[in-house]
Amino acid sequence: MGTAPAQIPTSFGHELRACLRCRLVKTYDLFRESGCDNCPFFKMDGDNERVVDCTTPNFNGMISVMDPARSWAARWLRVGRFVPGCYTLAVSEALPEDLQTLLPLCSMQLSSSSGSTMIIFSFLSPLLACRILGAAVAYLQALCEEVHVQYVPPKRV
Repeated sequence: MGTAPAQIPTSFGHELRACLRCRLVKTYDLFRESGCDNCPFFKMDGDNERVVDCTTPNFNGMISVMDPARSWAARWLRVGRFVPGCYTLAVSEALPEDLQTLLPLCSMQLSSSSGSTMIIFSFLSPLLACRILGAAVAYLQALCEEVHVQYVPPKRV
């Protein structure tokens, strides 16, 4: 368990709020002090309006996750890649559209091993994934035609 756990709420009253993206539960004050541990790009720390926009007091149920990678419940709730902490089972609001633009659309990482370069994508949107991968395949086919090399598509795993 290499990640530091999120701050656990000390009171379980009406001041609890859940992040609209990852469903992490903290008090309003904890979100204002340190932001969301899973969503640093929202920059909630110190911004009262951003805390109100990115979190909600309207949620159902709560679960405490100690080891997200090993917990079947965390994987079932799709919080297995997040930091240990308290999470809600369901949020009854959606993230506002203007804040959805802050979500990382995709992260691209280049890794080179033994002279070949591999591009690794992690996507939030399957439609975006298909568009980017389609463009990448078309680019590789054009590149291979340009240097007179036969394009061989990768094998499915």
